[in-house]
Amino acid sequence: MTIREKTEELEFAIFSPYASFSRNSKGRDKEEAQCDIRTVYQRDRDRILHSKSFRRLKQKTQVFLIPEGDHYRTRMTHTLEVAQLARTIAKALRLNEDLVDAIALGHDLGHTPFGHAGERALNAVCPYGFTHYEQSVRVVELLEKRGEGLNLTWEVRDGIRNHRTSGTPHTLEGQIVRYCDKIAYINHDIDDAERAGILSEDDIPEESRRIMGDTTRARLNTLIHDVVEHSEGRSMITMSDRMEQAMKYLRAFMFQHVYSNSVAKREEDKAVRMIQELYRFYNKQPELLPAEYQYLMQEKGEPQEKVVCDYIAGMTDSYSIHKYKELFVPESWQG
Repeated sequence: MTIREKTEELEFAIFSPYASFSRNSKGRDKEEAQCDIRTVYQRDRDRILHSKSFRRLKQKTQVFLIPEGDHYRTRMTHTLEVAQLARTIAKALRLNEDLVDAIALGHDLGHTPFGHAGERALNAVCPYGFTHYEQSVRVVELLEKRGEGLNLTWEVRDGIRNHRTSGTPHTLEGQIVRYCDKIAYINHDIDDAERAGILSEDDIPEESRRIMGDTTRARLNTLIHDVVEHSEGRSMITMSDRMEQAMKYLRAFMFQHVYSNSVAKREEDKAVRMIQELYRFYNKQPELLPAEYQYLMQEKGEPQEKVVCDYIAGMTDSYSIHKYKELFVPESWQG
């Protein structure tokens, strides 16, 4: 019996009956030989962690565009915080931590430079539309490994696609990530907003602080405990009505006072114009796209507009600025 098979047997011994057992995965689109050490979800996690798209998250905006300071969240630190919260809940509920980890690490791979501003910019100009969650699936199914994709399991891809608020993940592990994405960003965005001087703790609505706590640590602790308490022994992941309403209220407060705040968003219009100018440029001159994107159009038959979106969405904040300057800003020269 291999180490993987022993691990699979151990899952049946210790996991909740509602867990996603590695041996019962619906599998991959392209069948592969099994690893003798790692389960299918462990392999998926490793593939995501070693992907180029994951590495680029370290230079993609979370909320604050190009902040001056070392401690503001990026898309990568947000991803790691989601994964940590999700693993905590999965362990407490005896669910599959490896599956939770893979979904959490992959859930934002398709995010654009400059966060949701970049997402809105591409969605407005691309005839196919653009959403980061569908793009994240496109990254793992097609864009990574020069058009071959990562060949992840169905459960991981389902969790990535459905992590949005309106999503309906088919596994409890995916449902955990869906909750933890919101728990993480609401609380770490408060922390970053306080660091930026946009908010103080006293600005947080009194009702929210009374129910969830008056520090980031206290709120995270309260929300995680509530999810565990109300999901244990059940076939779905849920929160108490009281806590869910409190979190929705706090999220609405953040949209009003932070996500649309003129200080936090003062450069967003510039970012939108830049992203859309890049899109228009490469649609007019697709021959200037890198070779791997030419391959997607010529060999894979992918529509030009989608491939241009793929290229721009994969850029980091700094690289998109570099390309914009290279294409549109005159350089000094010597005769």
